[in-house]
Amino acid sequence: RRSLARSRPTAAAAASSGATAAMEQPLSSPPGLSTILAKTDWSEPWLVGLAVFHVFCFLLTCISFQHYRVQIGHFLCMVGLVYCAEYINELAAMNWRLFSKYQYFDSRGMFISLVFSAPLLVNTVVIVVTWIYRTLNVMTELKTLQQRMKAGKEKKK
Repeated sequence: RRSLARSRPTAAAAASSGATAAMEQPLSSPPGLSTILAKTDWSEPWLVGLAVFHVFCFLLTCISFQHYRVQIGHFLCMVGLVYCAEYINELAAMNWRLFSKYQYFDSRGMFISLVFSAPLLVNTVVIVVTWIYRTLNVMTELKTLQQRMKAGKEKKK
């Protein structure tokens, strides 16, 4: 009997070996950019609408360069939308049958990050870069003005 008991694995040992085997299996990696883009049906009306929304956001980014307050509001709205992307993804995952043919909204948020958040972040980066560029220009102009004023004072002496 002892030899049989020793040769049979206990339930805990079997569970432990099963857990070890599960740990040794490679985890499935999230789908890459090309996979997601290739498997997406871009003819769906809501995706066309999303593309139009992103074009509108980019045009507003370009137009708002002349209107600083509009640009700040636009920037804050885009950052707010990116912040809410996780909640939008959860809501879309629960109700995808109402507006889509396929379930694109995974728990990792890869799809919404690529088609919703990434274009908005590109717009925000464009705005930040222009803000930095303008700040550097103003600083350069200020320094030039200071040097002219200093040179003018030295001439008067």
